[in-house]
Amino acid sequence: MTLADILFTQGFGTRYDCRQIVFAGAVSINGRVADDPDENFEPKGLVLTWRGEEWPVCEKALIAMNKPEGYECSLKPSAHPSVMGLLPGPLRKRAVQPVGRLDWDTTGLLLFTDDGKLLHRLTHPKKHVDKVYLVELCHPMAPDTCEKLLSGVVLDDDPKPVCAKAARMLAPERLELTISQGKYHQVKRMVAACGNRVAKLHRIRVGSYELPENLEPGKWVWLSGPEAVLGGGGR
Repeated sequence: MTLADILFTQGFGTRYDCRQIVFAGAVSINGRVADDPDENFEPKGLVLTWRGEEWPVCEKALIAMNKPEGYECSLKPSAHPSVMGLLPGPLRKRAVQPVGRLDWDTTGLLLFTDDGKLLHRLTHPKKHVDKVYLVELCHPMAPDTCEKLLSGVVLDDDPKPVCAKAARMLAPERLELTISQGKYHQVKRMVAACGNRVAKLHRIRVGSYELPENLEPGKWVWLSGPEAVLGGGGR
């Protein structure tokens, strides 16, 4: 496949745009500036360098971001800027989407993909993908808080109790909570059902993928594929 066509498949713009990017010497491969848009390469396993950043060529993109506070996960935000603005143009062009949503004031691990099947696998309520949060509370926890969360609490719009998969007190006002559902404002509402309030919420894991400690807020990294999140089972 020609280099210009490879760039086109990766969201770098129109075919004309991609040819101009190559002519400008903006793409390197294996340390060599690739300035011929008609040069052929095998796309599988190819890693480009664009604007000083490595860019693995992939049929479907999957990335992980450390979402900062103050951004909405909506493609059409209302009160705060969209988290999509933190991504480079090619990823937006190829229409990656957030996998689920984090509230504007919630931070931590947020996945993006343009793989529709994977998006469904990670977000469908019946798939029960674990999500782990660090929760800072407004008040010290009651002694039976973890027990209540594990046995199930009733949210204000659903008579059926919702259970945490795991709950561990880290400090009187700090909790590690694992859920496998994806209800609206679920963690905040579960905590409220226990007579407390969430002061800060930070997601650290989705499925088997844990947010790297050295990934700064607003930064993102490529993931190798679905197995990075779903484990050895892949899809």
